[in-house]
Amino acid sequence: MVAKTALPSIPESIGEEQKRRAWALWESIGAPKYHVAPMVDQSELPFRMLCRRNGSTAAYTPMMHARLFAEDPKYRREFTTCEGDRPLFVQFCAHDPQHLVKAGRLVAPHSDYIDINFGCPQRIAKRGNYGAFLMDDLPLVYELVSELVKGVYPTPVSCKIRVFPKLEDTLNYARLIQSAGCSVLAVHGRLREQKDNSATRADWDQIKAVKQALSIPVLANGNIRHIQDAQACLDYTGCDGVLSAESLLVDPALFNPRRLEPEGGYTVLQGCQLVQDYLRLCEQYPAPIRMVKGHVHKMVGPWLAEHVDIREAINTQSAQLTIQDYIRHMDELVERVRSNGRAEPIPAISQKALLRQAAEEARAAAIQEQEREASALANLDAFERLDQVNSVETAAQ
Repeated sequence: MVAKTALPSIPESIGEEQKRRAWALWESIGAPKYHVAPMVDQSELPFRMLCRRNGSTAAYTPMMHARLFAEDPKYRREFTTCEGDRPLFVQFCAHDPQHLVKAGRLVAPHSDYIDINFGCPQRIAKRGNYGAFLMDDLPLVYELVSELVKGVYPTPVSCKIRVFPKLEDTLNYARLIQSAGCSVLAVHGRLREQKDNSATRADWDQIKAVKQALSIPVLANGNIRHIQDAQACLDYTGCDGVLSAESLLVDPALFNPRRLEPEGGYTVLQGCQLVQDYLRLCEQYPAPIRMVKGHVHKMVGPWLAEHVDIREAINTQSAQLTIQDYIRHMDELVERVRSNGRAEPIPAISQKALLRQAAEEARAAAIQEQEREASALANLDAFERLDQVNSVETAAQ
């Protein structure tokens, strides 16, 4: 992984005023330890509120495309928040500072930090030149951060990154972002190429080194499967907080202090109660059905593997289902679970088949997201071409 352009000059340390402000801002929101990580189509408002009710002390929005957010009112409507949805990090991906600043200004009144995603490793990020693929263009990284800092002041800016293979490169990268004005840095301890989190352990040593090298709050991301992992990570790295993503999808109460009690560990029975709570929140704070379906499968997937008729009803009718339909299906599932008296499901579908179905669903969801973004970009390009034509005709007149 080699930068395409020359690395900007990186100061060894930041000024006392920047350091003081970064920590004052962090303390002003309660120095939160337990964060809902940004997840495309999965860290939406009702899920954030479910996690907050169960121990999470801060949350990120899903990653949003800055250009689409700045120019497409329909796209903007998927960003929702409410009273109690704080502290809130609103995350954007971008490669154009002007679009990023415009999007940031729109959400500044509703956020505690505006976050830049420098960590997405997916193919769509490579095609769109954002996320972890900006690690190849560090001057642009610096420009994005510094321009957003100036453009949305006094709202602070945070960033989320992945690590380089060499620690020295990671430290230079982190210092560069800090010097550009970042107030909080979240470090995912995996390489850009390591997309399968379940197959690769995050590198806490790199995260620890970043924490020791910087003067601003640093958050750790990776290997946080339960609350004991969170405490172990904080103790080992010295970081100021942790983020969890995939594990939190399965157990939204992962950060609940009750999980530390002898009888407080997660059970699939608790997943049934959590999914019911989530759906009730969706009634209050509507979310796209594609997001709802993903959460239902994550929280009660093992029980759906036993009660395959409910699973099939959800999968085959997903385009037509409403929140009320999901509530009805999950109420039926919970009633069956309670009546059978078992704490664990007996899958009617083999683990191999479940994994295959999960992979197919994940691919379908990824394709749908890419098509949605491509369609929105195409519409914007069409509008821009129309504007250009109108401008030419006006000038000709």
